[in-house]
Amino acid sequence: MITNPSIQQYIEHLVSPQSDLLADLERETYQKMVLPQMISGHYQGRLLQFLAQLKQAENILEIGTFTGYATLCLAEGLVQGGQIITIDKNDEFQAIQNKYFEQSAYRSSIKQILGNARDILPDLPGPFDLVFIDADKRYYPEYFEMILPKMKKGGLILADNVLWYGKVVDPAAKDAETLALKQYNNLLATDPRVTALILPVRDGISMALVK
Repeated sequence: MITNPSIQQYIEHLVSPQSDLLADLERETYQKMVLPQMISGHYQGRLLQFLAQLKQAENILEIGTFTGYATLCLAEGLVQGGQIITIDKNDEFQAIQNKYFEQSAYRSSIKQILGNARDILPDLPGPFDLVFIDADKRYYPEYFEMILPKMKKGGLILADNVLWYGKVVDPAAKDAETLALKQYNNLLATDPRVTALILPVRDGISMALVK
């Protein structure tokens, strides 16, 4: 966390409230999942909803569903009749996803695809208004190159965990995830096809606006 803990608590206290359904999903994720910190959570979830609504998104793609918290937040920001496609390779998460998707007002707007995103992305037609990447960190640069041709002009590509617990600034960190995230961050900063920045929210969210 970059922000002073007291400041972090202050801004989290003042963010718009999450629904009871999202609160229940967050609670169950922490009770039952092995790595519950993978959930987007309240503050980041409101940011995702805010950006989707600001974009007036009609077609959203999410790479990495986990328990579906971010999916529901993004779905809240869709325009009437919009759709979110969410991809995850882990079928063990689908029971909790479906439990909460079915209780939401957005079930008909959510299309789940089970499988490896690198195999699925080539066949997705797009175009997308917004993409949220939150899957295997080793493939972020590859996801970006596969997604970019499917984006609308002015579309927004978001990616989670781009600060990777601070390891991206640690010269001794040589693991595959850290190296791939450093490559991804540098790619966005230098690619003339996008305008990019990193928000120091939780573990870092990058934003790339397609020119």
